[in-house]
Amino acid sequence: MPAVRFDIAAKRPRFLRFAALGPLVLSAIFSLAVLLESGGAVAQTQSRIKDVADFEGIRENLLVGYGLVVGLNGTGDDLDSAVFTRESLIGMLQRMGVNARDEDLDTDNVAAVMITTDLPAFSRQGTRIDVQVSALGDAESLLGGTLLVTPLLGADGEVYAVAQGQVAVAGFSAAGNAETIVKGVPTSGRIANGAIIERELGFELEQMNSIKLALRNPDLTTARRIANAINTFTGETSAHSLDPTTVQVNIPARYNGEAVALMTDIEQLRVQTDQLARVVIDEASGIIVMGENVRISTVAIAQGNLTIRITETPQVSQPNAFSRGGNTEVVDRTDIQVDEDGDKRLAVVPSGISLQELVNGLNALGIGPRDMISILQAIKAAGALQAEIEVL
Repeated sequence: MPAVRFDIAAKRPRFLRFAALGPLVLSAIFSLAVLLESGGAVAQTQSRIKDVADFEGIRENLLVGYGLVVGLNGTGDDLDSAVFTRESLIGMLQRMGVNARDEDLDTDNVAAVMITTDLPAFSRQGTRIDVQVSALGDAESLLGGTLLVTPLLGADGEVYAVAQGQVAVAGFSAAGNAETIVKGVPTSGRIANGAIIERELGFELEQMNSIKLALRNPDLTTARRIANAINTFTGETSAHSLDPTTVQVNIPARYNGEAVALMTDIEQLRVQTDQLARVVIDEASGIIVMGENVRISTVAIAQGNLTIRITETPQVSQPNAFSRGGNTEVVDRTDIQVDEDGDKRLAVVPSGISLQELVNGLNALGIGPRDMISILQAIKAAGALQAEIEVL
């Protein structure tokens, strides 16, 4: 057999006896090269299960709390208008043993704020998380403020974390008698590692006999492909799709007590995702997004607008020099132009064209995005657009 040597530096084979290989061998080699190249292209279009689905139980939980930020340099809430800030301040001082109910409180260094954060999945007691601080009243800025101890509640009303710390604000504001400058949002800030987790969520993966995957974009075809990919990997019928969103996987015997290992292996599998043909339209901004599976039937399209342009150019008419009579007056001069777009033509768009051909055909008509929105809606109304239109 003729020798074939590979040039490692160039990453391609170098044939020493090219003519001696024969037409059949050359044809087989070139077919294999095309097959490998096409296989690589298909692999590039596939997505990991980790990127298209979530595992049941592995999710974040929302926490919220109400507290006070102190230490502001005169940029806090007005206690006369912000009643909730005044009552919160009085209640806090009374818990500290200070009777401020009968006193005339007048301070601008306190602001009522709302605290929000996400409780990560499987967070352990004692770990720290970041929190977001947002002013609730009429405070001008939270710059330099310190958040007092604030409990953070979950949807069930239980306390899961406690927040406290120095508020970091990216924006600022400066005001004078004639001008005010504001950069960013000075009434919102963040405390890095500002909350300590006090309660854990009970969810044990080791005791599960089955796991469920939830697709981020529900689709029957994608759900079945995920189940088939998992069954091919495990070598048994352990996964099946329950609906367009859910795929249930029964844990195989060799993964007993090792659900995490099974999840790690599953999330690295690759599948070819499939979606409905959809056209997303945002009429407010004129944005159009079309999926690759959008197809239309044969249709004729014409687009034209009637444009009327009215221009007012008033002129001043005055008498001649040294004239004994006459007055200076303003004379109206109106110019009206009508453009009926007579150069527009009727264009025929054939059926079964690709997305690129559809875009090129619509651009050939010389229309803008907003007119294209009306055309797509008209094509859909005519029954020629084989896609779903979603208007934001």
